[in-house]
Amino acid sequence: MSKADDSAHEGFSPEERAAMKEHAQELKKASRRRSRADKEAEAAQDVVDKIAEMTGTDRTIAERVHTLITTQAPTLAPKLWYGMPAYALDGKVLCFFQSAGKFKSRYATLGFNDPAQLDEGTMWPTAFALTEVTDEVADRITDLIRRAVG
Repeated sequence: MSKADDSAHEGFSPEERAAMKEHAQELKKASRRRSRADKEAEAAQDVVDKIAEMTGTDRTIAERVHTLITTQAPTLAPKLWYGMPAYALDGKVLCFFQSAGKFKSRYATLGFNDPAQLDEGTMWPTAFALTEVTDEVADRITDLIRRAVG
């Protein structure tokens, strides 16, 4: 294989590799926790700590999203998922917040996984770009969370 062929291979970006390493650390840490209550409390604190590490707009948006989700859907369990704040229902990640800085993108993302069942016909969005959480956006997030939890 020539050098030109090597440079054409894209593979995982450094940010994606870092996210996978974070996920492996999350799994190790979770396996060391004792009781279910300890696991849930530590996982929730891990999310708060991860949000506190964010800067600027990412942090502001993440704090507001976290408050909306934990207030509107207290049955969701906060936890880290690939180094991102996430919220699980019955152990499965329902939704997550991805900061713009995580993968050097121009906007943060609120994403939903299969358990959310936000199905609308044969095609629907599963991720939403966030540049600010206005009152209107907060209302939309609240509606999505309520529908996702059922």
